Amino acid sequence: MNKTWIGIFFSVLLWSGIYPKDYLTWILETAPAMIAFAVLIATRRKFRLTGLAYNLILAHSLILMIGGHYTYAEVPLFDWLKEIFNLDRNNYDKVGHFVQGFVPAIIAREILIRNHVLKNINWLNFLVICICLAISACYELCEWGVALLSKEAADAFLGTQGYIWDTQSDMAYALVGAITALALLSRIHDRQIDR
Repeated sequence: MNKTWIGIFFSVLLWSGIYPKDYLTWILETAPAMIAFAVLIATRRKFRLTGLAYNLILAHSLILMIGGHYTYAEVPLFDWLKEIFNLDRNNYDKVGHFVQGFVPAIIAREILIRNHVLKNINWLNFLVICICLAISACYELCEWGVALLSKEAADAFLGTQGYIWDTQSDMAYALVGAITALALLSRIHDRQIDR
């Protein structure tokens, strides 16, 4: 996490907060990015992450901020893709849920490896996937809670767009994201951890 990282984070956060579609939705969608930033600042000296982890966290934060600005169901690029490919819905939220598995997989992996949590490293991928699914389930429970508390923000925050299997689909995307991250990035991540 350097000055460029911080500059990009706050530039996009500022942009996303200027006339978002709905301020309550903006707060709900960008809160995880702001909480993550606070945690990264608090832990930067005691537990500095790899460059890979920091860059993935930034990418995830940007996705949250864009979704917060437009709402996940109305991101313009994905409206355009919906028309081009004759899709039933704007699928930006599926990108968000894929990344919701992809990014935490690397973070959980790094925490588990560097803290020597496992005596048998063969359990690493299984445990990382379980952590990612737990995070996804918690997020879906939060969405449900918001829906119960605020009917106005529920549609924009949930982004179900009439799809009855949205919750299960979101968790499936997180699962695929976690597996993909482990398959594609484990070796690169190991090299960065070893440094």
